[in-house]
Amino acid sequence: MLPYLNLQDAEAGLGRELSFAEKIWFNYSANKHDFVLHSHNIIFLCFFYSLVPLPYMLVELSRSKKIMKYKVQPKVQRSFWDMFKCYKDVMKSFLIVVGPLQILSYPTINLIGIRTGLPLPSLWELLLQLGVYFLVEDYVGYWVHRWLHTKWGYENIHHVHHEYRAPIGFSAPYAHWSEILILGFPAFLGPALIPGHIITYWLWFILRQMEAIDTHSGYEFPWTKYIPFYAGAKFHDYHHYVGRQSHSNFSSVFTYGDYLYGTDKGYRCYMVLANKGD
Repeated sequence: MLPYLNLQDAEAGLGRELSFAEKIWFNYSANKHDFVLHSHNIIFLCFFYSLVPLPYMLVELSRSKKIMKYKVQPKVQRSFWDMFKCYKDVMKSFLIVVGPLQILSYPTINLIGIRTGLPLPSLWELLLQLGVYFLVEDYVGYWVHRWLHTKWGYENIHHVHHEYRAPIGFSAPYAHWSEILILGFPAFLGPALIPGHIITYWLWFILRQMEAIDTHSGYEFPWTKYIPFYAGAKFHDYHHYVGRQSHSNFSSVFTYGDYLYGTDKGYRCYMVLANKGD
């Protein structure tokens, strides 16, 4: 909750006129408790999970030859009911697992210093923090993912996520309830190390979810090649295609972890053979 009575009080406190964005933020958040603002995360999670995979679903159902050429595993086709079942299972996990976790994590958010007040972060501050969050999550997530592919980790936890050998957008967060909790750690680590504004915090989880949906979509569109070191759908699809025996492509966003530790060799050999076949 902002410590100002009105806009004039806020401008006096900051010693300047509020920007347009700050005025909107003040009007929206002034009378809301920080716990309410923190709880927006589960709303955004459900909203963007419901919205972002829809274009991929429509593409899958259209069977358009112009777009199907971008499908990584063209022989595998999903029905509406296949995708809807996955959606229902994930939403159930969100409500039963992620929702309570969001509520219980509020004291930690306060402790590490995620702020809700004014001023809002500058564009450069926001972009730099998001960049750090992606790098931290990608590196730590790489090792967590490798652990999930140990015999115990896979058999007891990670096998659920690999039920989709040909992943779809809706299957990005489809996993054992404990995996959802485990993978929350690397995602939360960046904001814990470099806390920022809650808007940056919201945007981080929204973007990370959108990226996960893209890499699980099963479609590798040309524009992804313009993102440096981006894993993309084809890179992660190989990991699912190999399945239980996979010792390749553990990175979630970028490819540098697999390159540095040599866990992309199987994928590179596969791509060489696939290109020769073409």
